[in-house]
Amino acid sequence: MTKDNIVSILKNAEDYVSGEAISKELGISRAAVNKAVKALRSEGYTIDSVTNKGYILMHGPDHLKAGEIQSYLGEERMKRVVCLETTPSTNLYLHGIAYEAADGLVAVANEQTAGRGRLGRSFESPKDTGIYLSYLMKPDVAPSDATTITAWTAVAVCRAIEKACNISPEIKWVNDIVLQQKKVSGILTEMSLESETGRIQSIIIGIGINVNELESDFPKELRSKATSLRMVSGEKFSRAKLAAALIEELDCMYASWPQAADEFLEEYQRRCKMTAKEVSVISVAPASEAEIGKDAAHTPRHAVVLGINQDFSIQVKYPDGTMEALNSGEVSVRGMYGYL
Repeated sequence: MTKDNIVSILKNAEDYVSGEAISKELGISRAAVNKAVKALRSEGYTIDSVTNKGYILMHGPDHLKAGEIQSYLGEERMKRVVCLETTPSTNLYLHGIAYEAADGLVAVANEQTAGRGRLGRSFESPKDTGIYLSYLMKPDVAPSDATTITAWTAVAVCRAIEKACNISPEIKWVNDIVLQQKKVSGILTEMSLESETGRIQSIIIGIGINVNELESDFPKELRSKATSLRMVSGEKFSRAKLAAALIEELDCMYASWPQAADEFLEEYQRRCKMTAKEVSVISVAPASEAEIGKDAAHTPRHAVVLGINQDFSIQVKYPDGTMEALNSGEVSVRGMYGYL
């Protein structure tokens, strides 16, 4: 923890910070400060030191660690953020501790070994390149009132990318964030209910963002479907800065939900460029558990998108003139972007 705090102090300092000032702020000895600085240097941080002036951070690696995120987010919010070097899945991590964990707890990982997406698909989660983050909610609402949370999250993700990276993403209904018609981020929302009351026990929102990947970092079968912020802009971004912005936007979204429905709906509609597009509607209600993730076996129905409804469902029109409002839990929409 000492190293994380020192990283945060040095990143926020405009000039040299004396070892004495650091030791007083953290309540540790000067020797502990020196030891932590040496450890940080061994981890790739370039820290200059000058007698009677102290330390200054010249350069730091793109680590997704507590000290890095804290420098953007603040110490108080970091008390409810868990940083993991590697984990099978940040969603699974929060599921394991959700009962006793605090509302608003965040788990963020540098790597996932078993990342998951919607409909049982895998989500590529290589180390040192992306952000893999899950957010725990314990709202006192009925399950029927929580159906819009994925769409609200999509808006929050777009806002965070815009704030931290100055890039304006679009949304592909319902849970994918896209740039140049390729997927840059995905969202997986999972709800747990109390067995006796049927009320919500927890909602866990999982978000994966491709940040600094190059094309060669993606498996060949995904290169025509996926992209990264770096590939689109040609710029390498601070994952810690983006993770902090994402946590802030999720906090704002949670505080506004579900009261600010009109605001989030308007932005969702504006960012979702699917109106008037031809799509294929595919059932994702499998006949058995064995079919999960194999929705392609269901016969697609061709349709034209008319728009996004007040409840964030998608309104489509079929060739025979009939119209239907589609819920994300019932269908997958393909056609505008070819990767789904």
